Amino acid sequence: MLVSFEHVSKLYGKVYALDNVHFTIDKGDFVFLVGNSGAGKTTILKLLLREVLPSSGNILIDNLNLTKLKKTQIPHVRRNIGMIFQDFKILFDRTVEENVAIALEITGRPRDEIYKKVHEVLHLVGLAEKINLFPVQLSQGELQRTAIARAIVAGPKLVLADEPTGNLDPTNSCEILKILKEINKLGTTIIMATHNVDVVNSMKKRVIALEKGKIVKDQKQGNYK
Repeated sequence: MLVSFEHVSKLYGKVYALDNVHFTIDKGDFVFLVGNSGAGKTTILKLLLREVLPSSGNILIDNLNLTKLKKTQIPHVRRNIGMIFQDFKILFDRTVEENVAIALEITGRPRDEIYKKVHEVLHLVGLAEKINLFPVQLSQGELQRTAIARAIVAGPKLVLADEPTGNLDPTNSCEILKILKEINKLGTTIIMATHNVDVVNSMKKRVIALEKGKIVKDQKQGNYK
């Protein structure tokens, strides 16, 4: 087991963003979080990143209780989590290589190790020939592949994806899914929040459906209804 939510609730004022949510995710799983806007998907991702704390309950990653972390421990935990955003969060004054390398530079890795890992991961996501380009020279799909490379270059155990195909056309969405499937095959656990019905139904992975902060379905090889 890699992730565990133990009867987690999150209140904003008097409104439940999450209401007594309980689930576990094993190492190597690929899980979709689905539901309408405001259902609680993004709140789950923020809790896993320790951006916010639950109002009640416990959240564990690799048996480490996030609710009891000291502030000094949070950066170490986040280094084992890759994050992919809908709007990419790319630095436009840096090249593809430099954008990806940032994730390793902040950990103090040696320069030769950074160079090797960055080139390996850019090959994996199909950007080996774009390494010296700047973001303005890339398509939307290539920007998201750069963001994925940055999220996985440090070898995280867990990758969180918040609507990673939300700004992409169907062709680019398909390419991004292929990359995520490949990353998952290599052993990385992926939790992906999405509204995309076609994406979920085509993948046949585990689906956790949320409605008004509650889990209404948790189905292996599920679909989006």
